[in-house]
Amino acid sequence: MSPTAGAHQLRVENAERLCSHGISALRRTALEVAAAGLAACDGYAATVAAVAPSERGVTVAGVEHELAPGARLFVLGAGKATLPIALALEDVLGDRIDGGAIVLRRGVEAELDRLEVMIADHPLPSPASEAAARRLLELADQVGPDDLVLSCFTGGSSALACLGPEGVPLAHKRELHAQLLGSGMPIRQVNAVRKHVSEVKGGRLAARIAPARTVNLTVSDVAGDHLDVITDLTVPDTSSTGDAISILRRHELWDSVPASVTRHLGGEGPRSPESPQLDLSRIWTELLVTGETACEAMVARGEELGLRTVILTTTMEGEARELGRFVADLCRSSAERGYPFEPGVVLVACGGESSVRLEPGTAFGGGGGPGQEAAVAAALTLEGAPVAAVFMDTDGSDGGTDAAGAIADGATAARARELDLDLESALHAHRVRLPLIDLEDLVFTGPTGTNVNDLIVLAIGGEEA
Repeated sequence: MSPTAGAHQLRVENAERLCSHGISALRRTALEVAAAGLAACDGYAATVAAVAPSERGVTVAGVEHELAPGARLFVLGAGKATLPIALALEDVLGDRIDGGAIVLRRGVEAELDRLEVMIADHPLPSPASEAAARRLLELADQVGPDDLVLSCFTGGSSALACLGPEGVPLAHKRELHAQLLGSGMPIRQVNAVRKHVSEVKGGRLAARIAPARTVNLTVSDVAGDHLDVITDLTVPDTSSTGDAISILRRHELWDSVPASVTRHLGGEGPRSPESPQLDLSRIWTELLVTGETACEAMVARGEELGLRTVILTTTMEGEARELGRFVADLCRSSAERGYPFEPGVVLVACGGESSVRLEPGTAFGGGGGPGQEAAVAAALTLEGAPVAAVFMDTDGSDGGTDAAGAIADGATAARARELDLDLESALHAHRVRLPLIDLEDLVFTGPTGTNVNDLIVLAIGGEEA
């Protein structure tokens, strides 16, 4: 078995290098506070604290779920933060687990004692994603009415376990996902569409598990902690087919997505696009880790460093470039004019993954993730100001890249000019990764095994910075 998530130290691997240039003191402060938020996102530790075997079944967050003699316990899951939860369940429950399977992102290796491990692809689904979804449905059909399913679906499951309804082939599902992810729309809208073009999402897996009970164990990577966006295979859907159609029309995608998708949403396919009605008395959900968990840890670390630390927001969302410019402008005003915050403060924020709106004809992925775009936008706004800003995706892969995000400060734009780097053009072309490599400002954590809200840390210095 590979090392457990509990044994993996969640940290910024290249922190010293990142602090060797620019406004070093503020960079170090921002990175130390961000690292504390990352460490607090450990799903393994949270699962061990929440789950325990009991005399009559399993206890989750103090609630006992009884198992009758002969009843079985299954574990099903998929997502970027699923492995630590599954490892913890095996460590805590051992041979009480009767079977199940999880789906992990390609590049993650694990062997579990009681569960099947499948590997699929993210952020766009592949044939492996389709095969994984079919296997999860097969296992759900094997669950008996008295059995209990511990469900650990986390962010990323929409691509890792992906199966279109009859009449919508995988190639068309993949194209739909690419257009949605490149549209710049919030993740809640993205998922509202995906849930109505699926055989597993929108609570459809839970419907196959029923009438057995489902207990969801998950971590939130969504601003506002909306359950049907975080773990939507196994909770009731709060959106409708009408919502999905409206979203596609509003973002001018209705005429560009594959025709099989619009036919399905229009009710012309063999399957209804509406999500099933679920029996809420048979479904429980425990949020193991949320963005608030991370923000509270960052505040505590800031206070340990003797700094005033303020939570700016726990529901951050928006287009990456605009978000980067906004928070940078807020910090610049604070550093130079003393409002809305006096200098010498650290601002922390978290929320759902910021979005990137790609121009028509631009390929999805490859040029840098949302956090990297936000950092470059911030660098352009912060020039000359005593501020350092870290933008980090807690899963360690910002926009599907090998970097967790990036750091910027008031000296970044000047350093870029010295290296003959055009940050404005790179940002406009969605190709910020290459200049960030040259600046040595990419943040690396390696695979973290978690996937909570994105983190922003802003250290605002005074004249002495």
